[in-house]
Amino acid sequence: MKPPNWLIIFVLITGALAISTAAILVRLTSLSAEMRGVGFSLVISASRVAIAALLLVPTWSKIKWQKLQPKAILYAGMAGFCLAATSSFWIISLSYTSIAAATTLINTNPIWVALLSWWWSKERLSRQTIIGIVVAMTGGLMIGLADIGETATGSNPLLGNFLAIMAAWTSSFYMLLGRQAQTKGFSIGGYITVVYSVAAIVLLPIPLVSGVGYFNYSGLVYFYLFLIALVPQLIGHTSFNWAVVWISPTLVTLAILFEPVGASFLGYLLFREVPSLFVLWGAVILLIGVAISAFGSQQK
Repeated sequence: MKPPNWLIIFVLITGALAISTAAILVRLTSLSAEMRGVGFSLVISASRVAIAALLLVPTWSKIKWQKLQPKAILYAGMAGFCLAATSSFWIISLSYTSIAAATTLINTNPIWVALLSWWWSKERLSRQTIIGIVVAMTGGLMIGLADIGETATGSNPLLGNFLAIMAAWTSSFYMLLGRQAQTKGFSIGGYITVVYSVAAIVLLPIPLVSGVGYFNYSGLVYFYLFLIALVPQLIGHTSFNWAVVWISPTLVTLAILFEPVGASFLGYLLFREVPSLFVLWGAVILLIGVAISAFGSQQK
């Protein structure tokens, strides 16, 4: 039975607030460890999903495997790989570009979901969706051009922005696969348990290959890692994974558009990180385009 609308709205707001802390907690973790770059970013990414998976260990015994369609397990496993890629690409991007750019670009999901639905399900793109895509691409181009000039924020903003877009691509697959897995038998608890565990298995060995380990950090680093797993991962991601079963993925991604606003505000308060005016205008135009595209997809 579908839950009441007020509960869905409450969960979406809670999820949006939770994921807004992700970029801030990642930045605080890096500063506390005095480490940045690919290796330590992968440590954060792997720790995030591994801690979340450990917290969900008690739910393994509650998964009703016999009631699951075979494709449900396949979709959940594939979603775990997509989550691993999304988390890695995006956290690494924060080492190279601004919080505002990284959180804005990863939230282009509605555009990619619309294009994937067109490719995967042969859904026709409405005129409004196409207009939204063009507007969003204009905003994205503005962010890219701003990061070429002297006002760029970050050590390698073009690379960081590209990684954030790659995270948006894999996140779109993650969302669509999650919806399929849950409609084919998974409860939200069973689904996130499998997905987070798969993502952890995929990611945990990778930092070791790059020569960065999981030990000998300060207690504050581990505290921030725990918060990343608890707040943006378990509370944030789980809220949206639950909501996507009951309402359109497009409406869920619209709620996620609050993240760049909240994250940028927190980034200014904590780090005095102020993107250039060109980046800010590009972000506004991009988010407007995403919203137009999302509404266009919803009204088809």
